[in-house]
Amino acid sequence: MSLMDEVVREMGEDRLKGVDEPYQEGFNIKSVIGGLFLGFVMLPGAIYLSLVAGAQGQMQTAGQWVTVILFTEIARRTFTRMKRQELVILHLLAGGLVVAGGPFFALIWNQYLVQSSEAQAFGIVDELSKLHWLAPPIGSEALKLRSFLHKAWAPAILVIIISQILDRLNHFSFGYVLFRLTSDVEKLPFPMAPIAAEGATALAESYEKEETWRWRLFSIGASLGMIFGIIYIVFPTITGGITNRPIQMLPIPWIDLTVGVEKYLPAALFGIGTDAAAIFVGFVLPFWLVLGQFAASIAVHMVANPILFKMGVLTKWQPGMGSIPTSMANNLDVWLSFEIGTRLVIALLGIAFVAKMFLGRKSKASSWRALRTPPPGRGDVPITLCLLVWAFGTAGMVYLCHRLIPTFPWWIFAIYGFVWTPLNSYITARMVGIAGQGVVFPYIREASFILSTRYLGYSGVGIWFAPIPLADHGGMAQFFKTMELTKTKFTSIWKSQLFIFPLLLVCSILFSSFLWRINPIPSSAYPFAAKMWPLQAYYTCLWATGTRTGNSLILEAINFQTIGIGFGIGMLLNFACLILGAPRLFFYGLITGVGTWPHGAIPTFAGALLGRYYFAKRFGREKWRSYAPVLTAGFVCGVGLAGMISVGFTLIMKSVIQLPY
Repeated sequence: MSLMDEVVREMGEDRLKGVDEPYQEGFNIKSVIGGLFLGFVMLPGAIYLSLVAGAQGQMQTAGQWVTVILFTEIARRTFTRMKRQELVILHLLAGGLVVAGGPFFALIWNQYLVQSSEAQAFGIVDELSKLHWLAPPIGSEALKLRSFLHKAWAPAILVIIISQILDRLNHFSFGYVLFRLTSDVEKLPFPMAPIAAEGATALAESYEKEETWRWRLFSIGASLGMIFGIIYIVFPTITGGITNRPIQMLPIPWIDLTVGVEKYLPAALFGIGTDAAAIFVGFVLPFWLVLGQFAASIAVHMVANPILFKMGVLTKWQPGMGSIPTSMANNLDVWLSFEIGTRLVIALLGIAFVAKMFLGRKSKASSWRALRTPPPGRGDVPITLCLLVWAFGTAGMVYLCHRLIPTFPWWIFAIYGFVWTPLNSYITARMVGIAGQGVVFPYIREASFILSTRYLGYSGVGIWFAPIPLADHGGMAQFFKTMELTKTKFTSIWKSQLFIFPLLLVCSILFSSFLWRINPIPSSAYPFAAKMWPLQAYYTCLWATGTRTGNSLILEAINFQTIGIGFGIGMLLNFACLILGAPRLFFYGLITGVGTWPHGAIPTFAGALLGRYYFAKRFGREKWRSYAPVLTAGFVCGVGLAGMISVGFTLIMKSVIQLPY
């Protein structure tokens, strides 16, 4: 059985069919009102949640559904109706505003990095201070005032604006080309695309006289999410707004059990994630993929680590280390290099898969016809125009990076943008279209930087922070597929982007500056940032030292023998799965599970077991496949609704406290 057949069987054929109705416009005055609401109400809440609870994943997606369901209810009470297409565009606007937190959210991270103890420990503070397009140097008045509305931030703000414009041109233009290739020509199923489509359909059907199963399930999921959100988000944010020290009923983002098991399993990495959204993700993802990730995560972090420690391979781990320092120590000793090897297997198989597809294609004429004649009324644009826009945007990114880092070879930037990015994006688009997950080629960026130091004479840390044209646009193919499933005209996408970008710039810098003024970031008022940002800063600074002359800890950590072992084990697992007839998704799960902590793998696997062996048996396998995405969309909506209410209260409280009278 082919991988595509396996995905179709696993996800259910009924979810791969579109709706037989004409395409309709989704961008109108309702979208404009919704965008203003998102920018001035939802965006500050999304930024705050990301700092408090780590809302970079499911919690940020919740913000999208909160906006959509809120406007649905407003429309109902004003005796109007929001079409599915309008809801989808509103969801898109929320993704651009709420999920990303705006482009200037990165400035919050930049100011922390240049002042961090990690940068001082690695000795790169002086070099970071010279990068005025990254952040003002230590001691600058802009850092003391904690405000982005200062002239010292002008270079960084200008670079972000230019790079954002060019990146959006590339992302949407080349993403559209990939959609045409993978969906129109190759007819790939895109198993994860129906999630947003199902949620929008459920909300649109809520206007009908008779209640539909989608709306009932969405409501159930939203109720469960609201209950969980009160425990996980509301209580910490409210107490944090009052005392500046949030009280957590559930530890965010996990319960750390690493120290508790070290007596029996030294150097093991163990914990349980407390975000219930991971359970719902287990409902949706293919079971064999989740099983593979869980098996590999436990085998690596709970079984192999203690064995390697007793063998004297893991030398940096010390008793008393929690999850974060344990992961850092073990990665430097073994797993960083090992994971590079296993990911090389995925890269090799992905390239082989694409090559086989091209060699085995029978009807090239029909493929060209599919490109020339898209479905009528969908709002398609010429492929040639999109390729020209992408080429312009890529050339602009190459020029910008050359101006920022003139000592780095410009032709490497050109290879990034014009060679590797389209190849990598196409492979990712195909894998997303087949398995719902892309392929991550390991450490291409890092390797090219380090090799440039060894063989091309570059030295410095600036290249690690430049907006290089190394991107993966493959995920956009699924985005356009969702638009197609909901029968939304593609012209709505272009209109929404022209509207959202200037609004995003204004709101992002205003509210990012406002939140920074309330409290230093990170601090105890922002528990997720306080716990996770030092880890991120450590790895950022660690890699940055790889392009400096002299000794580098990252160069010492990369072991080519361990990379070879990882590659060999990955290939053996691939052959073993082929010989035993194991599902291909199980193999991909094994490879991606090497870098997955048990903290996240355990709740996701619990959700997969619950879905497969309880809900699927109770409701029927086919029905459950249709139910799971709607229930998941409702859950993240409920969590976000609870969180946004609490964030509004907290922001008001902090604003009042800051007043001098």
